[in-house]
Amino acid sequence: MILKILIVLTVLIAFSLIALYLNFLTERKQVNKIWHSLETNPSNTIFTPEMVAELPQPVQRYFLHAIEPGTTLAKSVKLKINGSFRLSANKPWLPMKAEQIISAFKGFVWQANIGNGLIKFIGGDYYFHNFGRIWFSIWGIIPVVNAHNQDITRSSIGRLAGESFWLPSALLPQNGVSWQAINDNTIEANMKVDDEAVTLTFFIDSNGKLLKVSLLRWGEKIKIVAILIFLLVEKS
Repeated sequence: MILKILIVLTVLIAFSLIALYLNFLTERKQVNKIWHSLETNPSNTIFTPEMVAELPQPVQRYFLHAIEPGTTLAKSVKLKINGSFRLSANKPWLPMKAEQIISAFKGFVWQANIGNGLIKFIGGDYYFHNFGRIWFSIWGIIPVVNAHNQDITRSSIGRLAGESFWLPSALLPQNGVSWQAINDNTIEANMKVDDEAVTLTFFIDSNGKLLKVSLLRWGEKIKIVAILIFLLVEKS
């Protein structure tokens, strides 16, 4: 009798795990579809200094450092990311590999594998068509996070705008972005993403190299200041 119960339980668990994994594959297919929707070919427009000639001098300095004159303007960018990630401030750092696509004012997808061994989190987040979502599972089988609501969408818009420095062509004034110089090394960009207003503050050096980006971004309970700090290594 006990053996039969164990067999039944094993079969039920197996079917449950299979169902969860099939659901994961369905979600991955949906995310891949969004990814492909964000892929675009470069425009036929070539960047020239005249495009930013009417902007404040520090803003011009930023663009002339970020985009070499004569470059075909990109509409999207793909990133491969290797690093560390932790689930909270008191948790250990875990190895992470991720890939991301960002499309100007349209959306982004970030997909990551975090951890190794028995505990490996697979998932990510995205923003597309005024909808933001976060999802993660253990080995693509056991759901951990699957969240989407208005606050997550607002937070996702902040992330899309904040990471647009990876795609500086999106920040040109021709795309409806307005710029002002706070001082010689601080510049500010104002834009709207699906009617959500976002202000980015860029900190640059004397050559126009980006040192830091800050923005107001929706947090879990309150609107917080998210500081994104990056080392930009130039090729010698």
